[in-house]
Amino acid sequence: MPSTYTCLHYHLVFSTKHREPWIGEGWRDELHSYMGGVVRGLDGQPEGIGGVADHVHLLVSLKPTNCLSDFMRELKKASSAWVKDSRFPGFQWQEGYAAFTVSASAREAVKRYIANQEEHHRTKSFREELVEFLEKSGVSYDPEYLD
Repeated sequence: MPSTYTCLHYHLVFSTKHREPWIGEGWRDELHSYMGGVVRGLDGQPEGIGGVADHVHLLVSLKPTNCLSDFMRELKKASSAWVKDSRFPGFQWQEGYAAFTVSASAREAVKRYIANQEEHHRTKSFREELVEFLEKSGVSYDPEYLD
């Protein structure tokens, strides 16, 4: 085969340190836009970015040359620095993250899910949401590290 063809989509989820509600509604869209620019700068394609006061969701398309852990480290580092410089000096992201692969046929549903975070979190906490994702994906986890 003369070329390599890939379709690598990830649903990424991570929260603020200690789930603090630091991401203000008045500047949340700015943060999401900034994060989209960081994704592009890291040679990825942002397909959806959303969230609420204590966490974010991203749907990104990455190339096979992207190392997910390196990508996440740089995304969180750059966006944290932006928030600290422009909005909230004490801001921090949590140490880890959750990443789930997304099939091409499920991309639109994930985009809708990310776009409707405000509505979704009227009835479900971040912890409940994360546990649901982990269990649905068959990911083993230690409940101690979910808070």
